[in-house]
Amino acid sequence: MQRITIFGRKGCGFCTRAKQLCEMKGYDHRYIDIHEEGITKEDLEKTVGKPVDTVPQIFHGKDHIGGYTELAAFVDAQEADTKA
Repeated sequence: MQRITIFGRKGCGFCTRAKQLCEMKGYDHRYIDIHEEGITKEDLEKTVGKPVDTVPQIFHGKDHIGGYTELAAFVDAQEADTKA
């Protein structure tokens, strides 16, 4: 599986939950604090390819997954594929 990249910020509960989910599942992941890295909303929109209003913005490799809810669904799908 490719690395999960989470763009988030301090104080964001869903960002924290996304990080924790990756840690619990043992996924290779990288958390990037957009404020510490000086990443603007416009920068994120260029990376994502569409308007961005919230964080986290999560990628699997170069593929945009979405936010926390989409990450949780992605994880469930990965586990279902593994069991099949």
